[in-house]
Amino acid sequence: MNLLVFQHAASENPGSFSNLFREDGLALHTVEFDLGQTVPDLDRFDFLMVMGGPQDVWQEDEYPWLKDEKAAIRKFVVEMQRPFLGICLGHQLLAESVGGKVAPAKTPEIGVFANSKTDAASRDRIFAALPDPYKALQWHGAEVIALPEGAELLAHSTACPVQAFRYGDRAYGLQGHIEATRDTVPNWAKLPEYENSDDPAYRKENIDRLTRDVEANLTDINRVARSIYRSLIVRAASKSVPSGLT
Repeated sequence: MNLLVFQHAASENPGSFSNLFREDGLALHTVEFDLGQTVPDLDRFDFLMVMGGPQDVWQEDEYPWLKDEKAAIRKFVVEMQRPFLGICLGHQLLAESVGGKVAPAKTPEIGVFANSKTDAASRDRIFAALPDPYKALQWHGAEVIALPEGAELLAHSTACPVQAFRYGDRAYGLQGHIEATRDTVPNWAKLPEYENSDDPAYRKENIDRLTRDVEANLTDINRVARSIYRSLIVRAASKSVPSGLT
């Protein structure tokens, strides 16, 4: 099985998913758009994972490669109908690529928060197995404000109405970072966009507190990642079986 990963910053990588890739012996190809790398031949790949990043989906003038990335996501999800998982920026890119809308968040989230599942999640083959609520690391200042036609809302939080959704049978977007590791928060805090920010959220004492909070909840967060990954990999290995409704 061949797995394609889109990245937008070196430190915003698959995190805990990397161990799962190794366990399964997946052939992994990573595209780092921030380094000038381009979209490969998508036909070679069975599963696409799109990670987070400090960029926003509307910054196409600053990051022209966003146009190519959105086109690639749309092709993979709509035309090829292959399994897809987008996290944070990847979640927002999925929404916008297939007709949804993303905007600055009314209430930016930075912290470990609980996400509540919807009734639709209980009927979804991927989300039905998750605890309710489930926890994830949140680090975002933008959010999906309108789901694309045909999408199913799967989870929400107090501050963010669209924490997770499914588009079609095989494409999933999650606003929260379920791929977090012990090093995630310290590494992200070093990104220039955050390190040079005047936002109090990025002060050392707050970053240290968030690092401890992630570590305290890491077992639960990673259990969610493993559950979602395993289910999507099974669907990727059997392309003819829809992954959405039970």
